Amino acid sequence: MAKKRIGILTGGGDVPGLNSVIKTVTYRSSENDIEVIGLRRGWEALTHLNLEDSNSRRRYIMPLDRENTRTIDRRGGTVLHSSRTNPAKMAKLPDHLVDKDFPLSVSNKGIATNTWDVSKQVLANLSALGIEHLIAIGGDDTLGYAAKLNEIGVKIIAIPKTMDNDVHNTEYCIGFSTAITRASDAIQRQRTTVASHERIGIFRVFGRDAGFTALYTAYTTSIRCVVPEYKVNLDKLTRLLIEEKRANPSNYALVVLSEGAEWEGYQVREYGDPDAYGHRKKASVAESLADEIKRRTGEETMTSDLTYDLRSGDPDFVDKLVGLTFGNMAYDAMLEGQTGVMSALVKGCYELVPIPDPKLGPRKLDVATMYNTERYRPMYANKRGLPVFLQRVS
Repeated sequence: MAKKRIGILTGGGDVPGLNSVIKTVTYRSSENDIEVIGLRRGWEALTHLNLEDSNSRRRYIMPLDRENTRTIDRRGGTVLHSSRTNPAKMAKLPDHLVDKDFPLSVSNKGIATNTWDVSKQVLANLSALGIEHLIAIGGDDTLGYAAKLNEIGVKIIAIPKTMDNDVHNTEYCIGFSTAITRASDAIQRQRTTVASHERIGIFRVFGRDAGFTALYTAYTTSIRCVVPEYKVNLDKLTRLLIEEKRANPSNYALVVLSEGAEWEGYQVREYGDPDAYGHRKKASVAESLADEIKRRTGEETMTSDLTYDLRSGDPDFVDKLVGLTFGNMAYDAMLEGQTGVMSALVKGCYELVPIPDPKLGPRKLDVATMYNTERYRPMYANKRGLPVFLQRVS
């Protein structure tokens, strides 16, 4: 009798803690005599895999066992690698699929686009590989396609990961704690340089649509922040920073910005081609703010882009703990035959929840309870009764 076989993949940006999930799923499977197939490079493994090509199999298929996962949880990143592939909207087909008939993708408004939906190839590859259950680890984009697979009959369990912490139905995503730890450490270190030169320090962190990373960094370092959910007044922000600088015995001030942060009359500039999910790179809002402060006040600034550094390196305790637990929850759900569910934290407790509806987009900060729009700082009052990460699921 053939062994039960499951698949696991990581999609989107890497974060610390992914390898802990991969290892625990593999170890648990070995105890239940279940084979684990690592699908390399995220959804690309199931769109670009050519089973008749040995090189393609080596590129996209990685059988996992206790030996090759024994030490992977000691480091960050993902041993399965990642990509930003969207099987529902493929702009270019791999060579071996060019002559096959795939439907054109349809936009949210029901209009055909110049991309293909290769989901039937994804289903064919899962079937050919004998994968009965799939565990997908990713952010809102990766999990959006996981929701689609669930709708068309694939047995799938999701695990949320993103340093932006912006996936719906959960209060926490793997990678968030390490990102805040790294950002806080970097800002505390750079205080000495900013203070030595008596400048305004401007720090940029990830957060395309949601300000969790910037706000929680500001919360733990006691500095100001600007988040995508609220457009600040530039004159007021500048005045607050100058006042803080002059009141500081060391004559400096600090502010942290989400990459998607904006102020009244300003829109973040985007450049380059959109990725598979329609996102373009954003120009540095930190540089734009520095230019404005210099132009308006003559004050010198220092800018620091902390983005990629925050998701590099080893996971902290929280991301190891949550990664292991989310992985074990997903594995238990798989053993029970469940599908369409995601490991999550709800009211501070571990729960299984539905995979979020991709139409919701990213989860946002609750400005009314989290962000002081007068001082451009996090709110510190009225936290009694909140879960550990301070905001309930939405």
